[in-house]
Amino acid sequence: MLKQILRRLPRKSSKAAENREHGGRHAIYSNVSTDSRSSDVGTTKAGNSTITSLPSSNSISDSGQNHINNVQRGANLTQNGNSGFSAYEALPGFGEVPNSEKHNLFIKKLHLCCFVFDFTDPTKNLKEKEIKRQTLLELVDYVTSANDKFPETVMQEAIKMVSVNLFRAFTPQPRDNKVIDGFDMEEEEPSMDPAWTHFQIVYEFLLKFVLSLETDAKLAKRYIDQSFILKLLDLFDSDDPREREYLKTILHRIYGKFLVHRPFIRKAINNIFFRFIFETEKHNGIAELLEILGSIINGFALPLKEEHKVFLVRVLIPLHKPRCLAMYHQQLSYCITQFVEKDCKLADTVIRGLLKYWPITDSSKEVMFLNELEEVLEATQPPEFQRCMVPLFRQIARCLNSSHFQVAERALFLWNNDHIENLIRQNRTVILPIIFPALERNARNHWNQAVRNLTMNVRKIFNDLDPENFKECLLKFEEDESKEDEIKANRETKWNCLENLAAQKNCK
Repeated sequence: MLKQILRRLPRKSSKAAENREHGGRHAIYSNVSTDSRSSDVGTTKAGNSTITSLPSSNSISDSGQNHINNVQRGANLTQNGNSGFSAYEALPGFGEVPNSEKHNLFIKKLHLCCFVFDFTDPTKNLKEKEIKRQTLLELVDYVTSANDKFPETVMQEAIKMVSVNLFRAFTPQPRDNKVIDGFDMEEEEPSMDPAWTHFQIVYEFLLKFVLSLETDAKLAKRYIDQSFILKLLDLFDSDDPREREYLKTILHRIYGKFLVHRPFIRKAINNIFFRFIFETEKHNGIAELLEILGSIINGFALPLKEEHKVFLVRVLIPLHKPRCLAMYHQQLSYCITQFVEKDCKLADTVIRGLLKYWPITDSSKEVMFLNELEEVLEATQPPEFQRCMVPLFRQIARCLNSSHFQVAERALFLWNNDHIENLIRQNRTVILPIIFPALERNARNHWNQAVRNLTMNVRKIFNDLDPENFKECLLKFEEDESKEDEIKANRETKWNCLENLAAQKNCK
């Protein structure tokens, strides 16, 4: 009887069940951080507005990594299709509070902007997204107009907010067949991130923060550290060109302001290049990274350090190898030319490097190599030219005889450059015998009329310059042609004999 009565009494619900049933708004952010030092989520009141604030951490490496790994981007911002943002309200403006409270209000606004929204559905959380966008704009204005040095707590919270909003993993996009099939990457529509309305302001905030005279580099380097820089470099693989443009500017400013990070940034960029060249051949941000390096190389002091020369040989020259060279060739060519202009003795190294990676079957890539070769030769002095002119003009002779008219035409255009023509004139006794057979075959047999006309102009230059040498080369060419005809006739005779012998054996 007693047992039956006890069974009918209502049981007290367990704490876990209560939490499951009454999670409320705190449950929305329950997985923001798993760090034991910052696992409690508190609330902060400012006027009549109440927001749920993220906990602070002791270092950027802790905060950035924990937030990046644990914030579910947008998945936890709504529950069962209903908005859970009854507490996500705008904070007062900086003009509405006394100067003594602006520091605390700035930190509260940074906390408010640490919540990441889901932009895959443009109809969700429109009010909250607009609140965050306006708050981000207020933060940018505050940093731009700051008159006092930022304290360490502000730097910590600012970098934490940037980390939470920007650092994310990209979904790999299939890019294998685009280059193989001759797909023009410039004609492809760039992928635009739907969250750009927030990303752009966060990037602007970071740029203003780095540029601000109130940001002390000695303090800020604790938070804009090597871990932060590596994650920033990872973002260069974004499909959105607007994001890569911001990243390029920000990383360049970080390189200029934080002298202690310069060697690390160069090394980290090199590692990205190594992986791109020898492993993946897939990366969206190679052009932007090379633009940064072009500016860095321009500032190298003379004489060049050995590590910079090693960078040229092991990184920049091998970057001519990937099939997608067209995506970044302009920036690469600028970097290469900067080295030659700073140290003319590197011209021989660069030219031999180009010859090593010279394309065999890709005509469009060959035209790019010829364009770059002209820029390098413009900065080449006679002693360096003489070291590499024999293998160089053997390759140019092959280009002259190319059946692709653009390759042959571009090679002949080298004679339109006054500096290159002077180098050729000074070394004509060596160069003319190498290229004369190619010139003669073009003049007689090339299918393209423009190529034949350009070839006749080059022949005339050499004939007017050194008639005796030209006649010697012509006689040698005719002798070689006659010998080749004789060898060809002998070969055909031997094959005919073999065919006759085979026919006789078959008859028996």
